[in-house]
Amino acid sequence: MVQFQRDHLETLLAAVDTGTFDAAARELAITPSAVSQRVKAMEQLVGRVLLQRTTPIRPTPDGEVVLRHARQVRLLDAETSRALAVSDADGPGRTPSIALAVNADSLATWFLDALDLVRRDTDVVFDLHRADQDRTAELLRAGTVTAAVTAEAEPVQGCSSVPLGVDRYRAVAAPSFVRRYLEGADTERRMTTRLDRVPLVDYDRDDDLQQGFLRRVLGHAPRGPRHFVPTSADFARAVELGFGWGMLPEAQCLGALERGALVELTPGRRADVVLWWQRWTTSSPLLDRVTDAVRSVAGARLHQPG
Repeated sequence: MVQFQRDHLETLLAAVDTGTFDAAARELAITPSAVSQRVKAMEQLVGRVLLQRTTPIRPTPDGEVVLRHARQVRLLDAETSRALAVSDADGPGRTPSIALAVNADSLATWFLDALDLVRRDTDVVFDLHRADQDRTAELLRAGTVTAAVTAEAEPVQGCSSVPLGVDRYRAVAAPSFVRRYLEGADTERRMTTRLDRVPLVDYDRDDDLQQGFLRRVLGHAPRGPRHFVPTSADFARAVELGFGWGMLPEAQCLGALERGALVELTPGRRADVVLWWQRWTTSSPLLDRVTDAVRSVAGARLHQPG
């Protein structure tokens, strides 16, 4: 059985989180040589390379396994210390930190409300990692986070997976955009055909929501010019200002539709994104509390089957 030294696990975490041995050394108040020696000692112990010496440093697949173990040890140590009111170098009962991955739209609309429920009765700080819902599970695999909102239903190894609900998106645009680009598109078929060549707003170059929506309707991706606006609130604002059309979650567009600030382009066609909550199976009261809050708020704010 492999048994790692606690300071070696913390060194591995610092190297990955800071990105370089030099930065890890500053964080740990040791020399870069000591960081390198600790990592080499871990690699010799398991007979595997754990870190890619790139900039930034990245864990190898074997390193991801050890990294996940290191984060689990840190979380359990923090919870145990607080439960026992044990003091350490940072003072009594160090506040535990929990790393979570979430997609931008959930973060902008409902996820923080879930974390607020936890914050009200639990001493904790959150380390949030924002990524597309199709990629948040990768952060779980890499050992970067303890739980994630994801579109992936199949549990990552060592994790459990439960459904949260459906985030429904509507194709919308500003009235000024409709007048300029879509005048006369009086049927859904004409509208979707016209959307093929008019400006649209994408979150980033990995965003497939708008592209996928039209691929399902037209059989190919849209060929119009694309704006890239990589924050959820600014994405919605760009659509309201008439930069282009886009898919907005109902939480971000229903009010604007009621006010007439946005127009729904294809009322008969919407895009549903099924979201799941994946978390470590490690026993953790803190992770249990976060899970309960996330499921509760998602149950109230997302569409539920049936």
